[in-house]
Amino acid sequence: MLIPFDEMPKSARIWIYQSNRKMTDEEVATAHQLLTNFVENWVAHSTPLKASYLIKYNRFIVLAVDNEYHPASGCAIDSSVRIIQDLEQKFGVDLLDKMNVTYKTGEFIAHKSLIDFKKMAKEKAVNANTIVFNNLVNTIEEFEEFWEVPAGESWHSRFF
Repeated sequence: MLIPFDEMPKSARIWIYQSNRKMTDEEVATAHQLLTNFVENWVAHSTPLKASYLIKYNRFIVLAVDNEYHPASGCAIDSSVRIIQDLEQKFGVDLLDKMNVTYKTGEFIAHKSLIDFKKMAKEKAVNANTIVFNNLVNTIEEFEEFWEVPAGESWHSRFF
């Protein structure tokens, strides 16, 4: 059952998928349709999940499940990965590669391979104050507080 993202509990479990490029407004509109349909029908062992999603900056898809209502099982998580794979195929984007870093450069959002980001850190093209997206956060509360953070305050800090 689809719940507005801002009405989900702060303890809701999340999964963040980042695109290797900014999606067009048309792609985002299509993604909204597909994700709405998916989340409205998302189940774990035939039990509807209290769930939501969010698309941020035309780059990030955040899926959320209220585990206190009913947790997402392995099969439910697998089905969410399938919808993400469907979106990848439909739009020609990469949403599942975790070996990339997305960060802010002024008003813009940049996406680099982990190797390139490490190289940029070494060359001082990015630093501990560069705002990065920490996609390892696990709950809505962590998402709100620790998702967009200076690189020095996230797992990226090991590069500086």
